[in-house]
Amino acid sequence: MYNRAPREGHTLKTVAEFEIQYHQFLDAEGRATGPLPEFAQDPEELLKMYRLMTLVRTFDTKSINLQRTGKLGTYASCLGHEATHVGVGAAMRPDDVLVPVYREYGAQFWRGVKMSNVLLYWGGDERGNDFGPGIHDFAWCVPIGSQTLHAAGIAMALKIRGESRCAVSFIGDGGTSQGAFYEALNLAGARSLPVVFIIVNNKWAISVPIEAQTATRTLAQKAIAAGIPGVQVDGNDIIAVRHIVSQALAAARRGEGPTVIEAVTYRLSDHTTADDASRYRREKEVKDAWRTEPLLRLRAYLTNAGHWDDAREEELKAECARQVDAAVEEYLHTPKQSTDSMFDYLFARLPKSTLQQREMARRYAATSNGH
Repeated sequence: MYNRAPREGHTLKTVAEFEIQYHQFLDAEGRATGPLPEFAQDPEELLKMYRLMTLVRTFDTKSINLQRTGKLGTYASCLGHEATHVGVGAAMRPDDVLVPVYREYGAQFWRGVKMSNVLLYWGGDERGNDFGPGIHDFAWCVPIGSQTLHAAGIAMALKIRGESRCAVSFIGDGGTSQGAFYEALNLAGARSLPVVFIIVNNKWAISVPIEAQTATRTLAQKAIAAGIPGVQVDGNDIIAVRHIVSQALAAARRGEGPTVIEAVTYRLSDHTTADDASRYRREKEVKDAWRTEPLLRLRAYLTNAGHWDDAREEELKAECARQVDAAVEEYLHTPKQSTDSMFDYLFARLPKSTLQQREMARRYAATSNGH
């Protein structure tokens, strides 16, 4: 048996020590906890982020309503994650590469993805993944953890090419238990790759609480084994998120390698519209989380600083509703794809069995349209 106590006369020495720092600029009441970073001293920059956070929440509410009325498939809500998502998007350069999971709409909207793209995707139309020219980002990734390997591979390519660009990948708290996550960190650390891994710790991996997932005190410390810096940030504080991600990206561009950032937030919604979180979460827990949610926090700061008021809030909500309604109309009036699209990119020349399947799909579609 291993004996933890040192033998008599045996000297032990510490060969390495580590710490995880926690970063916050706005507390739960929207009060500054210290001097703000330079970008946050510009009211217009804060207002730009706040407006997009509000648009994301408006879009999220509408999308859930569309699903409930049968106009959208299963949808993954981002309620409560707005500060983390928008903060990451705002920290990136346009030519960086975002590798998302499936609910990071705030980061994607900041980077030019249209709301109608998101609706098309969750409506079952893969054309929603075609973000248009000039957007280098990857499509949504439903398999848990594999997107981090994609990000590491992208970062390796960027380094080989000598480009001053970075890859940024999201992953949830539950995803950090996947082997793919550790493999991505190991490769990124060993090769000093220009990649930033964002762990969105929203406390729940569907119905599994963080306490049942891991014994680590933080998720950021999972970076230590790969020789990567790990930091924790208040994920409901958009100023802190943007600042820390910006620092990590700057370090990566200087050739200093990757960073793991754990953004501590809370999933205010169900995991997806196919989930019922009331079956496994206590009502008080959710109620308490609503008191520290990100929009309230930034709105309080802007209001107390004299940059926001109720009239501008109502005007913003009305404008967001108009933009979302326009996106919904675009989605609903997009002509449906032909069933041929399922087969178009499988092979350069379709084998006989697949040709038969294509014909079968055509007959089925014709019959369905007839009814």
